[in-house]
Amino acid sequence: MKQQQIPSPFQATMKMARLIDHNPDLLGILVRMGLPLGFGEQTVAEVCRRARVDVSTFLLMCQVYTLPHFTPTRAELRVVRPEDLLRYLRSSHRYYVGTSLVAMSRALEDLLAPAPEAKQKVIRRFFEDYRTDLEKHFEFEENVVFPYVDALVRGESSAEEFGFDEEDHTHIGEKIQDLRSIVLKYLPEECDPAAASSFIAEIYALSADLQRHTAVEEKLLDPVVRDDRQSGGSSRGDDGEDSRNELSLREKEILLAVAQGMLNKEIADRYNLSIHTVITHRKNITRKTGIKTVAGLTVYALLNGLIDPDSVE
Repeated sequence: MKQQQIPSPFQATMKMARLIDHNPDLLGILVRMGLPLGFGEQTVAEVCRRARVDVSTFLLMCQVYTLPHFTPTRAELRVVRPEDLLRYLRSSHRYYVGTSLVAMSRALEDLLAPAPEAKQKVIRRFFEDYRTDLEKHFEFEENVVFPYVDALVRGESSAEEFGFDEEDHTHIGEKIQDLRSIVLKYLPEECDPAAASSFIAEIYALSADLQRHTAVEEKLLDPVVRDDRQSGGSSRGDDGEDSRNELSLREKEILLAVAQGMLNKEIADRYNLSIHTVITHRKNITRKTGIKTVAGLTVYALLNGLIDPDSVE
């Protein structure tokens, strides 16, 4: 069954100012993709052309930003320009590290100033651990994922496969939610409520921005790169769906391991694979089954006779 698509509120012929009025958060895309402000009455296509940005890629990013349940079709993904996605993602990393995390750190220091040293130390350490995790995640993408995409764009196929680690994204999202809960529910009484409000606003802003950043990676860059790795799209049907949805033997092995509660590293060690290859297999399993959670994949495997019920705790 074909997926019903929601009509896009964005068109290349609409005025750029109208697009921003529809969703002011889209200013983040403009700035990070190098699209100039002061565009007057120019259309989206005209502004993109001036900045040498592919308008189709830009419009898809606007839909990902604005429509939480939007998923691009195969036909739409085929016209995406990966270089423009990388421009946005790299610029986002610079913003998070050089601006957003710095602002959060300053707001946190203002918040903690009246609190006893012991309480300051505990909360500050939690924040610094989160910042370290986030920076390591960005470092992995900058040093492994993005160079791989660059190699594909240049027509090189020798780079190691990769997949965005959904577990890593989830961990980062959960940790910032914990930080927000700590401030909201367990803030030391000595702290200033106004300072707490400012810090929480920074958390909400970063959390929402990171969710959109992750959506661009998972809904646009990852499937575009996966399609580039395949042999000219020969397995695609005219309706844009993948006509080859059967799990491979290796994918069934990975699915069994996931159902047994194994982590990506443990699966990689068991089957002598790289972690990036395991992640790619898990992405393919999710794409073919339409199921994301471990619990859901376990039920799917049991119902389809792929695993022995006795092998799952």
